[in-house]
Amino acid sequence: MGLSMAEAIATVSGPGQPFETVEETVDGVTNRVFKNAPPTLRVYFDQLRGDDRTFIVYEDEEWTFNDVKDEIDALASVLVQHYGVAVGDRVGIAMRNLPEWTIAFGAIVSIGAVSVSLNAWWTEDELDYAINDAGLSVLIADSERVSRAAGPCQRAGVPILGARLDESTSFGPGVERWADLVVRGVSMPEVTLVPDLDATILYTSGTTGMPKGAVSTHRAVSQSIMAFAANSAIIDKRRDPGTGSGQPPCFILVVPLFHVTGCIPVMMSCVAWHFKLVMMYRWAPERALELIERHRVTSFVGVPTQSWDLMEDPHFDEYDTSSLTLVGGGGAPAPPALVSRVERSFAKGRPSLGYGMTETNAYGPGNYGDDYVSHPTSTGRARTIVLDASIRDLDGGEVPVGERGEIWLKGPMVIRGYWNKPEATAAAITDGWLRTGDIGHVDEDGFLYIEDRMKDMILRGGENVYSAEVESAIYEIPEVYEAAVMGLANERLGEEVACVVRIKVGMTLNEDELRHHLSSKLAAFKIPTRVAFTTEPLPRNPAGKLLKREMPARYFD
Repeated sequence: MGLSMAEAIATVSGPGQPFETVEETVDGVTNRVFKNAPPTLRVYFDQLRGDDRTFIVYEDEEWTFNDVKDEIDALASVLVQHYGVAVGDRVGIAMRNLPEWTIAFGAIVSIGAVSVSLNAWWTEDELDYAINDAGLSVLIADSERVSRAAGPCQRAGVPILGARLDESTSFGPGVERWADLVVRGVSMPEVTLVPDLDATILYTSGTTGMPKGAVSTHRAVSQSIMAFAANSAIIDKRRDPGTGSGQPPCFILVVPLFHVTGCIPVMMSCVAWHFKLVMMYRWAPERALELIERHRVTSFVGVPTQSWDLMEDPHFDEYDTSSLTLVGGGGAPAPPALVSRVERSFAKGRPSLGYGMTETNAYGPGNYGDDYVSHPTSTGRARTIVLDASIRDLDGGEVPVGERGEIWLKGPMVIRGYWNKPEATAAAITDGWLRTGDIGHVDEDGFLYIEDRMKDMILRGGENVYSAEVESAIYEIPEVYEAAVMGLANERLGEEVACVVRIKVGMTLNEDELRHHLSSKLAAFKIPTRVAFTTEPLPRNPAGKLLKREMPARYFD
C-alpha cells in the first residue's frame, strides 16, 4: 500500500532528502524552497557532459547527452564571439520542435543571456511585435521562421542564425547558417551567473490582446524543475509497489517547446535527470503511438486534445502502450469523461492534470491517479510541496472554505514580472502572490476547483486565444459594424473560437471572406471556426458592455 500524501511529502522533503525544503526570503518575500536546487540553469546543462547515452530522438536522428553539450558549447561560443551577446542580452528562438531548439536554449541561458521563446505559429506581424518588444540581439530560427522573420529582423537590425537551412536557398542579408558557424570543439565561454539573473521570456497575451513577456529568473526556473521532480517522487511513494512500468523514464514531446509545458516540465526535466526525450516533427496520433511503443515511453504530457486524439485513433489497440505510467498534462480543462477513459484505456498509465501557467513556470496544483479518479473536476490539492493556492475576494482578502473567489498562487517559481510592463506586473503580483484571474474554490479536503475565468480568454487545445486581439483584427474588415469573440465548448479542443459579427447595412460578408482576411493577421489557431452573422445590434448591458455569456445560446444553439 502506498503512502498518504502527507507521508509522501514528508518522506521526500525532510532533512537530508534530495527534495529537502527550507524557507528562504528574497526581496522581502518568503517561500518554501528546495535547498538542493541548482542556482542557475547552466549547472543543469554542464552536467550533460560525458554522458554517451541517448538523450534526444528526432525522426531518424539520435543525439547523446554529450553530443548536445558539445553543440551547446559551440553555439555559446558563436553567440559571444561572433554576435557579441553579453549577460542580460535577449536572444530569440523561433522554430518548430528540433534538437537545435534545446541546444539554443542551453547555449543562451549558459552565457547569461535571456532566452526569448517566440511562438512558431505567429504571423510576420506578431513576430515583428515581439522582436522589437524584447529588443533582441540575435534570432535563432528554422527555415520557415527565417522567411517569416526576415523582414522584421532587417528593419530592427537583428541578425538571424538559421538552423537546417537549405544551402541552395538564399535568405538575404543578415542571415547566416548554423552549419557554417557552429563547429564543435570549442569551450563554453566563462561567465559569472547568479540565481536572480533573468533567464527566460515567454510571451503570454493580456486581455488587451497585446502580448506580455513573462520574465523568469534562473532561480524561478530551477525551483520549478525541482518541483516537478519532487512531484514524481511523491507519486512514486504513493504508488502501490509493483504498479510501475519497470521502464527507464522517457518523455515524448507532443507540445511545442516555445510553450512553458514543453520547455520546463518536459524538456528541462529530461535535461536535469538525464531522461530520453522523443521529439515529434508534428502532432500525429498514430505516429505518437508508434514512437511510444518503439521507445517504451513512460510519460505523455500534452493537452487534453492530444489524449483524446491518441485514444480515438483507429489503430490505438494495435500498439503497445503498456510502458506509459502518466497520461495527461495541462493547458486546458479536461472533461471528467476523459479522466475515466484514460484510466481504463491504458494498462499502467494513470490520468494526470496540472494547473500550471506561464507565470508559474508551468508548475501548480496537480491531480494524478486515484485522487484524479475520485476528484475528476478538481485540478488537485491547493497546497503543494512548495506552492500555495489561496482564494481571495475582490479586496484581496481570503474567503472561507467552499466559497468562490479569485485564485492566487505563491511559490518560488513565480515570474519576477512582465518585460517592460511595470503596471501589468503590479496588477498581477502582490507580495509574491500571483493573481491568476481565474475563479474557483477549495473544498474541505483541500482540493482546488477552477470554475470560471475572469480574463476574457479562450483555451483552444492548450493555446491561449484572447478575444480582444481577434476582435481587433475583425474590426479591420470594412463590412463589419461590431463583433464579439467568445469560446464555445468543444469536446476535443476544450473550447473553440467563435464570433458574432454585425454587418453594416447594405453590405455583405461571408465566412470564407472573413477567414481570408484574418489569415494574414492571426495565427491559424486564433481564427474563428464558428461564425454567426447578424444585422441587429449585439446584446449589451446598460453600461454598453457586450453580453457575451448570452450569445452562445442566442447565436449558436
